[in-house]
Amino acid sequence: MTKKANIIPDNFLWGGAVTSFQTEGANKEGGKGPSIVDARPIPQGFSDWNTAVDFYHRYKEDIALFKEMGFNAYRTSISWTRIYPDGEGEVNEEGLQFYDDVFDEMISNGIQPVITLYHFDLPLALAKKYNGFASRKVVELFDRYVRTVFDRYKNKVKYWLTFNEQNLVLTHTDLWGVDLSAAENEEALRYQVTHNAFIAHAKAVKALHEIIPGGQMAGMVTYMTTYPVSSKPEDAIANVKAKELLNDFYLDMFTHGEYPSYVTSRLEKKGIMPVFEKGDAELLKENTVDYLSISYYQSKTVKHTEDDISVIPGVIPNPMLDSNEWGWAIDPIGLRVALKDMYARYKLPIFITENGIGVREELDENNTVEDDYRIEYLKEHIKQMKIAMEEGVDIFGYLTWGSTDLLSSQGEMKKRYGFVFVNRDETDLRDMKRYKKKSFEWYKQVISSNGEELDYQTLERTVKSGR
Repeated sequence: MTKKANIIPDNFLWGGAVTSFQTEGANKEGGKGPSIVDARPIPQGFSDWNTAVDFYHRYKEDIALFKEMGFNAYRTSISWTRIYPDGEGEVNEEGLQFYDDVFDEMISNGIQPVITLYHFDLPLALAKKYNGFASRKVVELFDRYVRTVFDRYKNKVKYWLTFNEQNLVLTHTDLWGVDLSAAENEEALRYQVTHNAFIAHAKAVKALHEIIPGGQMAGMVTYMTTYPVSSKPEDAIANVKAKELLNDFYLDMFTHGEYPSYVTSRLEKKGIMPVFEKGDAELLKENTVDYLSISYYQSKTVKHTEDDISVIPGVIPNPMLDSNEWGWAIDPIGLRVALKDMYARYKLPIFITENGIGVREELDENNTVEDDYRIEYLKEHIKQMKIAMEEGVDIFGYLTWGSTDLLSSQGEMKKRYGFVFVNRDETDLRDMKRYKKKSFEWYKQVISSNGEELDYQTLERTVKSGR
């Protein structure tokens, strides 16, 4: 019997993804300035960001582990405040050199840097002085920052993302350094910030194509697949409208460079269309993306509601699915639904740049973690990705979230995602030593087989046979 050819191409990108502020630590070293992350109140029992998992000092050790797993891609972000400590003053050469060193170490180990320009860590000074991305001044300063890093790393980085999970801007404007409390019309300000982020994104696309020939820029969303909660037509149309504001609005803008009519009709009716400065429409239209990037973790359902106050009404948990400890529904088929819909609509290559499961974990007596649940979760998502590819979807990379354990976005060390256990908790840094989990060897097998060997038992048989 002829063996079926692997649908995954030989140049497929495998690896993991993190952010700078959740991994680097060294918060007061290297000339770094404070960001809005550093100003957050720290809930009791959570961690600050001063040390994180100390990637700043341990990056060579961690990159060696990534090489051992077979990574050929690793996504992280650049900390704006390492480059411009107050967001607008003099450039910090020590910060630029740090990322030079990290990228060089990755490249020398056969790992491509995949770099996010902004991952929710606006320089604190820009939030205080200008109210973050509510101001076009911050858009211009972002353009200055990205041009600095493009020029510096133009020979080291091919794949870039502008904003992490840009579709959160409408519902979580605080992640863009914006205080809504003084707004005359909160919804209007939300859409203005959203518009300003689109302009900043388009400026970054323009700058990349000017400075790095062949550079590839993505628009990135956290894709939440949604289903109508019932077969009632009212729930079905509510689901269409929720999907438009959760996902489609941003992907349409990244790909087509103009506001979709389902958004403008609503905003014009309410009298809250964002202010377009001269040249905005042309900038958006002329600077569309090279590929699309998503994080994917969960799906939800949508129920019809008369609520016209919520930004995205009617989105509720899916009662048909199991969830992780943090209430996120586990839905591998939802990933396939997302990939098929995106490719049918946009015909652009897709890079899955986050997927994973957070679990409370501790080392066992063998100094490892038997994380079969993680293996199962990732295996089922990769299976659905492969089916989508068999059905014609162009996907060129898959990155899990959290290569080593890292602080969650809220400062929880207990929410562990990695293939490598980092020995610290929220308040006790312990020795920060790295330990391989069971999933480390499994993912190594997945990568070495280019996604063909997904069952851990295959690895066990291979080990026993001495191969």
